[in-house]
Amino acid sequence: MLDIKFVRENPEIVKENIKKKFQDEKLPLVDEVIELDRQIRAIKTEVEGLKAQKNKASGEIGKLMREGKKDEAQKVKESVGEYANKIDELDAKLPSLNEEFLKKMYVIPNIVDPSVPVGKDDSFNVEVQRFGEPVVPPYEVPFHADIMARFDGLDKDASARTSGNGFYYLVGDIARLHSAMLAYARDYMCDNGFTYVIPPFMIHGDVVNGVMSFAEMENMMYKIEGEDLYLIGTSEHSMIGRFKGQIIKDQQLPLTLTSYSPCFRKEVGAHGIEERGVYRVHQFEKEEMIVICKPEDSMTWYNKLWKLTVDYFRSLDVPVRQLECCTGDLADLKVKSCDVEAWSPRQQKYFEVGSCSTLGDAQARRLGIRYKDQDGTHLCHTLNNTVVASPRGLIAVIENNYNEDGSINVPQALQPYMGGKKVLKPIK
Repeated sequence: MLDIKFVRENPEIVKENIKKKFQDEKLPLVDEVIELDRQIRAIKTEVEGLKAQKNKASGEIGKLMREGKKDEAQKVKESVGEYANKIDELDAKLPSLNEEFLKKMYVIPNIVDPSVPVGKDDSFNVEVQRFGEPVVPPYEVPFHADIMARFDGLDKDASARTSGNGFYYLVGDIARLHSAMLAYARDYMCDNGFTYVIPPFMIHGDVVNGVMSFAEMENMMYKIEGEDLYLIGTSEHSMIGRFKGQIIKDQQLPLTLTSYSPCFRKEVGAHGIEERGVYRVHQFEKEEMIVICKPEDSMTWYNKLWKLTVDYFRSLDVPVRQLECCTGDLADLKVKSCDVEAWSPRQQKYFEVGSCSTLGDAQARRLGIRYKDQDGTHLCHTLNNTVVASPRGLIAVIENNYNEDGSINVPQALQPYMGGKKVLKPIK
């Protein structure tokens, strides 16, 4: 959410930003929130004036009574009652005005960084750089579900019976490889100075509204029926929510945290759920990284975070690239974002395995996350980035370490988490 003072003083900048995001239907919101803000401030000013008059009149009543001027005192009492009624009448208008104001403010997108390329959708995203040489082996790399089947490692028939489409059972060495990647990601982030956290996997609605846009919530979040609880789509949600309403000492910043969680997503949209494989599913597991910092440090941390994901996948022998997200592909709260994409030898193209974002003070403003220094209290900046989300990351490791005989090389970094195994051999 933007600062209303910024919107008042820079309406054209806000409108131009909306145009850059190809959301012209939101342009009228700028003038509407400015008008609502004017009405709210006018009411508050009038109420303050009436309270001052009421207090002054109340002070005169005792004086008039002591002077024996009962009739005059009675008239003043009546005026005090009129002031009180008028104050109540004006105060009663504020809740609906404030609700409408916030409803509109919440959907005005954040101001994107000037470096973000302008484009309508993800087809305008820009490749920045590659890490590792993408290799196409001289033999066929099967579809990942078929590779897993040779290890008896994937059972989607059973998950269809228990849970429906979009779920899966991972079994045996494939399940173990999946868990090894997550355990290694945890230790990798701890070795890089991050504090490990296991957060709640459900959060209240006010936290959801604080960390994401309404459109994202509708397309992603599962709500628990009859309760004010939502299953998280990523641990970022509950990790940022942890600091709701808190004032952090400036000496504690930056907070550098890494978290594990299962993630649950409805995945509503044109892409749909993958029926055979496990690339796009309703449930997966993820190691995330979160940073809460001072505004002047956020872009430095942004660049540190995505590089950590690159180095993680390179340590698993997976070539990757950094892809800069364009304006139309940014969620409304984001200032700047990039994807880390892994090479697929089977498809001979890259696919997304992680996303890094800085959200400026948008989440902090919604949730009241501030820090205090000698100059007062200020809004923090928040950032998040994927270390690894599996089974999507698992697909990248399997494909890039697949041998012609159907075996899978275990990357050296994962071998301690696999009981020392160097090669996984298929059962079928």
